[in-house]
Amino acid sequence: MRAIEYSQPGDSSVLQLVERDVPPPGPDEVRIRVVVSGVNPTDWKARQGGGFARATGFPATVPNQDGAGIVDAVGPRVSGFTVGDRVWVYLAAHERPTGTAQEYTVLPAERVRHLPDNAGFDVGASLGVPAMTAHRALTVAAGGPSRLSPGALRGRTILVAGGAGAVGHATIQLARWAGAEVIATVSAPEKAALAAAAGAHHVVNYREGDTAAAIRTFAPRGVDQIVEVSPAENAELNAHVIANHGTVSVYGADGRPMTIPARDHLALNVRYQFVLLYTIGREALAAAAEDIGHALLDDALPVGTEAGLPVTRYALEHTRQAHDAVRDGAIGKVVIDVAPGQAADAPIRSDPA
Repeated sequence: MRAIEYSQPGDSSVLQLVERDVPPPGPDEVRIRVVVSGVNPTDWKARQGGGFARATGFPATVPNQDGAGIVDAVGPRVSGFTVGDRVWVYLAAHERPTGTAQEYTVLPAERVRHLPDNAGFDVGASLGVPAMTAHRALTVAAGGPSRLSPGALRGRTILVAGGAGAVGHATIQLARWAGAEVIATVSAPEKAALAAAAGAHHVVNYREGDTAAAIRTFAPRGVDQIVEVSPAENAELNAHVIANHGTVSVYGADGRPMTIPARDHLALNVRYQFVLLYTIGREALAAAAEDIGHALLDDALPVGTEAGLPVTRYALEHTRQAHDAVRDGAIGKVVIDVAPGQAADAPIRSDPA
């Protein structure tokens, strides 16, 4: 089978296309024929030797945490999966060398989830890191629900920072599905259109006018929760728009120190809750995957330009370019067509630029 691997950290040049034997599944494992592999910032950061998902000393590692495909074989002690099932996977390369940038991958059954017939492989490859991070961010608020379902967030106002990013997109969709009033901040008109297409009720361009005043127009008493990608940059803004007993769920960090006005937050009983998918634990991961499965059945997590998340496709042999595109801030979702022709009708990027 064809696979992309790297044996040492570095820039995208360390990624090599190789031929490997198709691995057999062991006990409690499932083998998946990968159709689409999703690329996230964590993938190129891990490959480069940094971040929270760094490689753990395997002789060679196949990158990419997320993907979708078809069950090809089932190992001993596995129940609930049969050959031919459509599935999506998460944390494929976390503490394992078995990412999704290959034609077949073997994973623990607990990291494999059924993909309903109404959801395409592009959707499945876009779920893991973004949607599960979004789920966790939305379920750690003071006074908020610990699980998501229709109506679970009714009566709550959620501010999504970076509403045009992959996590922001999933947060908007899940929050809308759960009944919240959603405000998103963006940096450009084209990103505003994407956040609105994802389902945000209100979109604020933070480069135009008084952002805090604009948010307060939609949420006069303040927002109940902020899902935050840039805490250092937005700390002052958040202090001006958070409601009493509000929560700031932080899932991003750009390395800068964060300073917050302690007195203002003290007066409002504000909670800052940091979120990292790799360390939230198996119970929280399972809860996120289960709730996401219900949202999929309700068609609540579509992707594509019309849904606010443009998809850019690359062929497997151009995984280097896919990683670089994500590193360089590509808007929308970057995916790799591991099995061309089975995922979508959109053209595959095959240029080396």
